[in-house]
Amino acid sequence: MEKKQKRPFKTHQGFNKKDLKKQILEIFYQDPEKILTYKLIASVLNISDQSTIQLVNAVLEELTDDGYLQQKERGKFSMKAKTGYIVGKVDMTQKGYAFVISDEIEEDVFIAGPNLNRALNGDKVRVYLNAIRKRKQPEGEVVEILERAKTSFVGIISLSKNFAFLVPTGNKSNFDIFIPSDKLNGAKQGQKAVAKITEWPPHAKNPFGEIIDVLGEPGDNNTEMHAILAEFDLPYKFPENVDREAEKIPAEISKEEISRRRDFRNTTTFTIDPGDAKDFDDALSIKKLENGNWEVGVHIADVSHYIKPDSIIDNEAFDRATSVYLVDRVVPMLPERLSNGVCSLGPKEDKLCFAVVFEIDDNANLINHWIGRTIINSDRRFAYEEAQLIIETGEGDLKDEILKLNELAKKIRAKRFTTGAIAFDREEVKFYLDENGKPTGVYFKIAKESNQLIEEFMLLANRTVAEFVGKPKDKSKPRTFVYRIHDRPDPEKLESFSNFIGKFGYGIKIDSPMNISRSINTLLTEVKGKHEENVISTLAVRAMAKAVYSTRNIGHYGLSFDFYSHFTSPIRRYPDLMVHRLLERYLDGGRSVDADQYEEKCRHTSAMEQRAVNAERSSIKYKQVEFMQDKVGQIFDGTISGVTEWGIYVELNDNKCEGMISIKDLSGDFYFFDEKNYCISGMHTNKTYQLGGDVKVEIARANLEKKQLDFKLVEFDENGNIIPTVKSESSEYSSGRGEKNRGRSSKEGKSRDKSPKEKSFRGKRRK
Repeated sequence: MEKKQKRPFKTHQGFNKKDLKKQILEIFYQDPEKILTYKLIASVLNISDQSTIQLVNAVLEELTDDGYLQQKERGKFSMKAKTGYIVGKVDMTQKGYAFVISDEIEEDVFIAGPNLNRALNGDKVRVYLNAIRKRKQPEGEVVEILERAKTSFVGIISLSKNFAFLVPTGNKSNFDIFIPSDKLNGAKQGQKAVAKITEWPPHAKNPFGEIIDVLGEPGDNNTEMHAILAEFDLPYKFPENVDREAEKIPAEISKEEISRRRDFRNTTTFTIDPGDAKDFDDALSIKKLENGNWEVGVHIADVSHYIKPDSIIDNEAFDRATSVYLVDRVVPMLPERLSNGVCSLGPKEDKLCFAVVFEIDDNANLINHWIGRTIINSDRRFAYEEAQLIIETGEGDLKDEILKLNELAKKIRAKRFTTGAIAFDREEVKFYLDENGKPTGVYFKIAKESNQLIEEFMLLANRTVAEFVGKPKDKSKPRTFVYRIHDRPDPEKLESFSNFIGKFGYGIKIDSPMNISRSINTLLTEVKGKHEENVISTLAVRAMAKAVYSTRNIGHYGLSFDFYSHFTSPIRRYPDLMVHRLLERYLDGGRSVDADQYEEKCRHTSAMEQRAVNAERSSIKYKQVEFMQDKVGQIFDGTISGVTEWGIYVELNDNKCEGMISIKDLSGDFYFFDEKNYCISGMHTNKTYQLGGDVKVEIARANLEKKQLDFKLVEFDENGNIIPTVKSESSEYSSGRGEKNRGRSSKEGKSRDKSPKEKSFRGKRRK
């Protein structure tokens, strides 16, 4: 029998974790009986640099945790037996069928509706692959639901005489939940509510459930914000027992506690935060030393002093993992008494901190540092705008201290970029809201020097504590720690991005990590202020990996740090609280903690962070649609921000609101999606709609329930008159073509772990 020809492997050093996972699994698939070490795998992949070799080891451990591999003995890995089965996540469509995305095979697996066997969107499932394909891509059947993505759903109550249904409002919910009349919990017809699935009887078409919370009337601002939080399984109030425990925590500081700390109460100290902030995590202190150098303290709220491990408050904080920032509110990780009171570093109050104190010379060289607990009394609370005015005018409270810190921060920042850090400065969309939460206007926030001042010293503190644990001076084995890691960019995404910007006359070097970062910085500088800046900078961000928490350090690519952690925001991020506790343990000479236990905590906090980000984006989308509701029929200038097989996404230039023009509404030709060139083209006229192109659009519909804006393309004749839209037969046919061709290539299918805003060749399908 002829031996199967093995595929060659990549020889470049540009791997990231996702890329390596595919390559490593391919090695094991080619010889499932083989037992391999990470060094041997690195050799097969022609990897020689130490950082990537260590990345191979980290990926092998993750693949073992995820159930793809098994460890025969320490450092030796083999394939788990698999016979026609894969594990993946369900990506549901509105049509009732789904795709399962798995790291085990290149292509996504098509699952017909009847073969889902009650699997829901986002569920982790085991799939049996069919031997015979009716389609071009793999097909399968769900044989086991390993993990439900969610069991609670937001929807509208539909009442009948003896029972009710909750009709979910999510785009990927293809079922209604049957609610017995005694499980309504007071919900009334047409109200928004949250239902929990309690059972799904074997022969029932619909799951059974009960109402666990009544949110209120649709359209009410509080109802809709709470609905967004519930949609992402995020809390919007604290349990009563948590609030009661918080009230018991004393704000008074004992003399014994003060004696255990380094006292900075007589050193100039202040905070700089957003104008509407109430929770102040961090403060800066500064004084000149006798040798002419500067002592700069980064003082962080000592949350770990007040919240003990496994307490009621700690467990609630861990479950939440992060504060959530919606358009009109903050849903804090900690009860208000702690987040805005006891822990917050308010002015003119003694406050307990965990600090990193630096000795820095006038050239911003780090001479020394100290890590430990402090007590401060902030002299002044500044808003960013107030600090910026002092920087620009040289006048105001504590002007000498702020100007000196800004001078040092600029030098630290310049050095950071020379070592390969990437400078992503993005506009932040904000809304003016009336007393009912209704948006009345849009404005944009841009980071200025006052923001960068704080950013640089926070980055410096985060980096220092990570190096303290991860890079021990005595050459001993590093103890377990919580790192903030950022992987190298995906080579395929970078290549696509490079091809796209080439159409604008730009280019980047993708032959090494350092050249990538430097050339992206050059690119972002070149496009500054130009029409294409927003599209190119947005796509540059999307070419990057997502930063996550992990005990397996691979460095932070975007910051160009070998060691990085999150230490500076324990009021609003649980990983920072974990870092504080680990630092205290290790400063006191404690032994290393269990790596597997902390890795599991890292996974949870990373997942909750992403959930919070998605909720924030959903609230922004809701307010954008609400803001545009009274503008239906008006015409706006826009920029094409995404192209797909089903239409064109357009971002309005004035307010950054985004909507879609359906491909079926493009007149005069048969239009198709040209993935290679990131455009939609007419088959006969060769007319193209290119990503980044200028268009005029009319607001056709504003669907608040779906958080969706629909646009209509507006074109003018030579006399400036609007050309009427006339649909051709070919354009009508094209509306069905998109659905017919929803079977995706592996490249498209594997790129869908994105934010809701990422579309077209970035991988999101509109359904």
